[in-house]
Amino acid sequence: MNYRCDDLARLLAGTYMRLHRKLDAAMAAEGASLARTKMLLMIQKQAGEARAADLAAWLNQAPRTVTEALDGLERDGLIARIADPSDRRVKRVTITEEGERAIAATEPLRQRLTTDLFGPLSDDERNALGATLEKLIQRLDLDPSCTLSRP
Repeated sequence: MNYRCDDLARLLAGTYMRLHRKLDAAMAAEGASLARTKMLLMIQKQAGEARAADLAAWLNQAPRTVTEALDGLERDGLIARIADPSDRRVKRVTITEEGERAIAATEPLRQRLTTDLFGPLSDDERNALGATLEKLIQRLDLDPSCTLSRP
């Protein structure tokens, strides 16, 4: 089949939405939260350098939404806010040992779900899909001519 560009965009968006819903439902069934896990993983990846504003930008969420989520994570002992040594007005967000344990508890579930999804693909298909997605991400992130607007 010859896919048009708008077909590919629709298929990619549909795949993402379905994956997100299935992951969220599966994690909820096991007592976990996809939203909290995503936030914790972002904080973990930033190794103490994340600010609430950074997280809001990375997750494409309103700063107030992220602040409220961080308040809950802090209340539950999963994160800590620490003063930025170069600007005391800024708080950096870091993951706690309890947050690390929460991530570790959801990791086997996440691994099982992604293996279930991508397992039927051959090595060649996974490699082709990965290379294609990396190319699209690079175009979106690095190519100034990719504005997704009218010329």
